[in-house]
Amino acid sequence: MSPVRRRRLVAANWKMNLLRADALAWCRTVRRGFHDSPLRAVVFPSFPLLPAVVAELAESEVAVGAQDLHPAEKGAHTGDVSAAQLRDAGCTWALCGHSERRRDHGEDDALVMAKVVAAVRHHLTPLFCVGETREERQQGETWAVLDRQLERLLAAPPERFALAYEPVWAIGTGETATPEVAAEVHAYLRRALAEHLDRETAEAVSILYGGSVTPDNAAGLIAQPNVDGFLVGGSCLDPEKFLGIITVCA
Repeated sequence: MSPVRRRRLVAANWKMNLLRADALAWCRTVRRGFHDSPLRAVVFPSFPLLPAVVAELAESEVAVGAQDLHPAEKGAHTGDVSAAQLRDAGCTWALCGHSERRRDHGEDDALVMAKVVAAVRHHLTPLFCVGETREERQQGETWAVLDRQLERLLAAPPERFALAYEPVWAIGTGETATPEVAAEVHAYLRRALAEHLDRETAEAVSILYGGSVTPDNAAGLIAQPNVDGFLVGGSCLDPEKFLGIITVCA
C-alpha cells in the first residue's frame, strides 16, 4: 500500500491579540496572498473577533477555529463558550489542550479530552496540543509526558483530528527546537499513532510543530519527514510573516 499523502496545514493562533480593525486587515491580506494553495490554513482568533473574521474569510480557503471551548452543551458556565455556539458562529476547528490553557487554567488531560468529545459532537475538528516544559525535558520526561497527554485521545480517537507538538520551553521564548529535535519528537508521535490506529488513519493525521516558528526557521523544520505544518503564535500576528511561513511550506 502506498503511503497516505498528507496536505500540509498552517495555523495562526492569535491568542489574546488584535482588535477588530487589525483583524479585518489581517484577513484581507492573508486572503489575497493565500489562494489556489496546496496547503490548508486555519486562523484561531479570540472569541469577540470570531463573527468579524468568519464574515471576512467567507468563501475563502482559510478556515476559522476557536482557541477553546467548554465541554458542556449549555448552562451556568459564565465566561465560557460551547461547541454548539462556536459551530453556529462559523467555526470548523477548535484548539484543545493548548499549553497556555493547561498552565494558566489548570486544564488536566481528562478535561482536555472532554473538550475534544464536545468539539467532535458539533463537527469541529480538534487540533490537539501536546508538549513538555523545560523542566520535564531536562529531567528526561518528554516521552512520558507525551504518552500521558495522548492516552485518552488514542483510547477513543475522533474520526478527524490533528496534533500540534508544542515544546513549551520554546513558546514565546525565541528558542526553537532544532530540526533534529522536532524530527525525533514528531517521529515518536507518528509511532504512537501507528500503535493505536489503523495504518491509513495514523498516516493521515497531520502533526504540526508549534514553538517560536518564523519565516527564517520554518524551512529547516518543514523539511523533516513527520513535520506536516505549523501552529504559529507570535509571528502570525504579522500577516506578511504568516504568508512567508505558508510560502516556505508550499
